[in-house]
Amino acid sequence: MTGFDVRPARPEEWAAVGGLRWDSIREFGGEPDDTRAVFAERFAAWAADRDSHECFVAVEDGLVLGMTWLAVVARVPSARRFERASGDLQCAYVVPHRRDDGIGGRLIDAVLARAAELGLERVTVHSSPRAVPVYERHGFSSDDDRLLHAFVVHTDVFAAGDGAGRA
Repeated sequence: MTGFDVRPARPEEWAAVGGLRWDSIREFGGEPDDTRAVFAERFAAWAADRDSHECFVAVEDGLVLGMTWLAVVARVPSARRFERASGDLQCAYVVPHRRDDGIGGRLIDAVLARAAELGLERVTVHSSPRAVPVYERHGFSSDDDRLLHAFVVHTDVFAAGDGAGRA
């Protein structure tokens, strides 16, 4: 199916995006602190106050089917390039009944296109095992064994199915 549009999210869609974020936590076994409606409202307020993140959505007939975020992080200047930044693709989620329709790939492409417009050096993602092949088809690789990470919060948060660390 290709009847959906992928584009930057509009402020009136942020509550729906928050609802998808809430759904993703539940899907991966987490227990949200708030009801879906309360979280969606809080999320919309958070999104409205964000300069460091850009949200992209897949929308069909006014319904938000998927989302992802590009977080932009300034980097320390180098002698080769003073103005530097990197991106992190975060919180990618597509409603279960529309997976395998190409929505996730189009969302990834939108983030990468925006990253290129911004001149970002790289975009990273922390993926669920299921989504790794999708990211690889869209240009991501793990060939560089110099990009490492360390968990700095209690790992039981992740083990509890928080959804954190999943694309």
